[in-house]
Amino acid sequence: MSQKPDEDLIDKVIKGENNAYAILVDRYKHMVYTLALKIVKNREDAEEVAQDSFIKAYNALNDFKGESKFSTWLYKIAYYRSLDYLKKNKRQVETTAIDISEEYNIASMDDALDRMEVKERAEIIKHAIEKLPAADAVLITLYYFETLSMNEISKVMEIPANTIKVRLFRGRKRLAKILENNLEFENIQSYGRE
Repeated sequence: MSQKPDEDLIDKVIKGENNAYAILVDRYKHMVYTLALKIVKNREDAEEVAQDSFIKAYNALNDFKGESKFSTWLYKIAYYRSLDYLKKNKRQVETTAIDISEEYNIASMDDALDRMEVKERAEIIKHAIEKLPAADAVLITLYYFETLSMNEISKVMEIPANTIKVRLFRGRKRLAKILENNLEFENIQSYGRE
């Protein structure tokens, strides 16, 4: 059974078939919640932001012109709802570290040492991303972990795609420098223990 395209479901919702919106919510609830959680850093707040994002999207569905994918449009709503939530609660934008270990299928690895090495690497990258400026961390998260294209990120953040490309390049350089400094620090520490 194939999934109905988002556009078909949107048309049904506009015609009054509200159960079609439930399918869209189910399809994108994880994505919206994950983005909100990365920004607001609290599960309950992220649930509130996600719910608010879906309500706003539902109320604005007639304004969706289809110039981008529905998921990109929804992501933009969730992104700005998350920022609004932080402003309302007078909190600074921070990004939650990404659990990169999810990207690896650790259970399929044969050797326990390999699993430990992957987890250690994931922790190092996770901590390095936490040290990045918030804008860099969000861009890296959207591009590498949410796998949005530069054009989609451009629409979400309302920044030109060329600017996204430059910022992503600079963010990767900053991340590499942080990782390099961490490696040097660990080498110095281990040398001192010998």
